[in-house]
Formats: sequence, C-alpha cells, structure tokens
Amino acid sequence: MPPPPPTRRTFLQLTGLSAAAVAIGVAAPAGADATPARPIPSGAFALGVASGDPRTDGFVLWTRLAPSPLATDGHGGMPAAPVPVQYEVAEDSQFQRVVRRGLAIATPELAHAVHPEVRGLRPDREYFYRFRAGSELSPVGRTKTLPVQGSQFTFATASCQAWYHGYFAAHRDIARRAPDAVFFLGDYIYEYGIVAGDNLWREGVSVGPEHGVEIETLEQYRLRYSLFKTDPDLQAAHAAAPWFLVWDDHEVQNNYGADNSLYGIPPELFVHRRAVAYRAFYENLPVALDSLPHGPDGQLYRRYDVGSLARVHLLDTRQYRDPLPVDEADRVSEQRTIMGAKQEKWLYDGLRHSPATWNVVAGGVVLSAITDDRTEQWDGYPANRRRVLEAMGQAGTAVMLTGDIHRHVASELKLDFANPDSRTVGVELVCSSVGSNGDGTDTDQYAQDWLQHSYVKLYNARRGYVHSTLTRSDLTSEFVTFPYIQADANAEPHVVATFRTPADDPRLEAL
Repeated sequence: MPPPPPTRRTFLQLTGLSAAAVAIGVAAPAGADATPARPIPSGAFALGVASGDPRTDGFVLWTRLAPSPLATDGHGGMPAAPVPVQYEVAEDSQFQRVVRRGLAIATPELAHAVHPEVRGLRPDREYFYRFRAGSELSPVGRTKTLPVQGSQFTFATASCQAWYHGYFAAHRDIARRAPDAVFFLGDYIYEYGIVAGDNLWREGVSVGPEHGVEIETLEQYRLRYSLFKTDPDLQAAHAAAPWFLVWDDHEVQNNYGADNSLYGIPPELFVHRRAVAYRAFYENLPVALDSLPHGPDGQLYRRYDVGSLARVHLLDTRQYRDPLPVDEADRVSEQRTIMGAKQEKWLYDGLRHSPATWNVVAGGVVLSAITDDRTEQWDGYPANRRRVLEAMGQAGTAVMLTGDIHRHVASELKLDFANPDSRTVGVELVCSSVGSNGDGTDTDQYAQDWLQHSYVKLYNARRGYVHSTLTRSDLTSEFVTFPYIQADANAEPHVVATFRTPADDPRLEAL
C-alpha cells in the first residue's frame, strides 16, 4: 500500500524549503561574504528587477538570477548553490546619493530569487535601486514610498496577461507613465499548454514542447513565470513603479477554489498543486516574506495606508472560498463566503476603523451583480457581497478594483443591486486584460448582459488597463485600450472613457 499523501503540516519539510533558506533569501546576516563561490554566468539578470508592497518607510525589492531563463528544467541556468547578491538604493538614478546597501543570498531552494525588505527611508519619495552578483549588474529600477499624509496618488490597474495571446502594450504604456503604484489583480501567468496553431496568437514567436502541456510541477511553474517575465514591456512596468499583487485562478488552475479543482483532481492531491503554484508565485514576484506560503497555505490578503488619503485592502478570493453552489438555495445561503470568515472580519474591521478619505479594495473577481449564472464571480456569493457592500457603506467612499473578465467595465456599487433607487456606496473599476483573448473588440455578445443594468456605465472588450488619480476631492479614472496586441506591442493607447468620482458622492460622472 502506498504511503498516505503529505499533510499541510509536513509539506514544507518535504519540499526541502528550510527556514534558513528562506531567511537568507530575504537578507543575509551582517558580515556575510559578498564574493560568489564561483563565477556568475553572464546575463544573470535576464528576468529584470521589481519592487512591491510599498510602505511609508520602504518596500520589497526583487530579482531572480536566471542567465538561461528558458532552460527546460526550470532552474534558469543557475548552479545548485547559494549566491550572494548585493543591492543598493539611491535617491538618484546615477547612484550618487546611495541611502541603503545590503546583501541577500539567492538560494536554489527559492529559484535564486531574493526579496530584501528595505526600511528606514523617507515617506513619499522616489528611489532607485539595482543589484549586483559577482561582476553582473542588474538594470536600474524606480520605486516610491507611500506618503504619511498624501494629497495625490496615481495608480494603474492591470490583470490577465496571457503571453501567448498577444504582446504587452499595456505594460509599455504603464512604464511610460510611471505611476505611484501598479495594482495587478490576478492571472499573472496561465497554466494552459501553449500550442502553435491553437492558442499561440502572439505573432512571430515560437515555444518548445515543454510549454505545450498544462503545468503541474514546481519546475514547470517556474518556467512559465520565466517565459512571461522575458517580455521586455512587463519588465519595464515592473522597473517603473512598485506593484501590489493579488492572485486569481490561473496562477494555479482555471476556476479553482480552496482545495477544489474543477478538473477531477482530488482535494488531497490538489493541495500539492496549489503548494507548488503558491511557492512559484512568491519566488517570482515582489511580495514580502509574510506572503511566503507554508505548503499549500499562503497569506496574501493585506492592508496599506496611503496616508490619510486612502486605505487599501488587497483580497484573496480564491484560497478560502466555498465551492460553487449546487443549486439556487445553496447560492443564496447566508453562510456562503468567497473570502472565508477570518478574512471577512479583517476586511470589515479595516473599513470600520479607516482614517482615510477613500477606501480602496482590490480583488480578483467582479463584485457588481450581473447575472445569477456567473457563480464563479461574486454573483455566486450574494450574501457575502451584501455584507461587503454594507461595510463599504459605513466607511465613506469605496473604490473596488477588479479584473478577470478581459473587459473594461465601470459600475456604480449599489447597496441593493435589485433596487435601482438603492444607495450608491462606491464605484467598481474593472480593468480589461493585458493580453488574454487577443485583440478584442469594442463590443461583443456579452455587452447586453452588463449594459442592461443602469449602474453599469461602460463596457468595452478591447485589451488595456486603467489609470487612476486620487485626490482629496475626487477620483479620475481613464480606461485605456489598444486597437491590437497580437501583431506587436507598438499600438498607440486610446482613452476610451474617463470618469470622475467625487469624494462626497460615489458616482461615475463621464468626462
């Protein structure tokens, strides 16, 4: 009889990810030797640099050593040995005014990624950073700390970047505009196999057979991140601003929820799939040590204050959700949750005690009520949605940021969506995809499902992103689209709609 599958408690040990490996992947002990034991292969920073999870006094920096990022074994061409990586943070791009220096150890256990957390900096300041490993020097990244008070905050929202469906023109434009932060709302990678003549729509590229299967192992997830992160426009967007990231489903498997796969994988086995997927997410993205998963469990929901201007809540609507409903009685059950009881309480407490003018909530799936058969969205959890809307209504002006549907949607959030005269408690800005589903069109067969509702003010099925500016008095949101993405990344951006939301009147006013 085969041995029983590992439990959640033992999974971390079985993967060989030691506490020491984690610790030195964040910051090396004082006095650690910065000299590599062997020469570093040239091109070690082929995956670029990034920063994320900014605070008033610092941020997380990220890079991953991968001189051969598309090596089929998923190890990026690095030897199975730890490598010291130096980092510098400066007030200028020429590094004449360096304010922080440090050392992290890139270990094979974490795919030679490092996540140094820099603290003690000044608020509301632009900084520049770079890494060095041996004689290899990384590109320079720009980042920014959050303000203590704050009068203006610019941000971009993006999601759903299927590399094989098109080029990342949206990221090229985000990098050009260099906002204060980027919110990436899920589906950073896709798990599907990439097959020429089937779903490989990005013109002028090819992939090997190792990309032609659905990914399942840690090495395959690492390789898929590497493929996506070789895109120069994605690297540029990461290097232009700090990112806040949440996951949705395709970082693991399409439409999964908690321990439940819709494709026949038993829960006791699916947790292993989730564990390696969550670990690859941490390895490849600029998130803090708090988000390092313990086996199949990862702490991703978190809160940030942009001074007294905005309180930001980042949600995890995958890991704790109840299964899809079996019937209508199940769908409308008061006990159903997409967030889990602990995360719900955390969100409501954060909204209730918010000191901010604006309350920004960012998640993976659409909150607005559209159709009852979209049970994979919040439409499948109406009682939980009502509780969230009630909490938003008690906390001032709310802004919901979501993605997932590969469409631009601007919607007003009603306390009771079934009643057109119900109070409006906030607005929802749904960003289209960066690349998923190819070029898209201005409208499509699903438009009427959305535009039949008076609270939906925009529906557009082109690819793009949303650029927003928050001030004390209002929120201005630009919905940016591109006429094509499959041929190349050179399409010019077009602002298809702009809305103003007054701070004291949560509505969408077309400009």
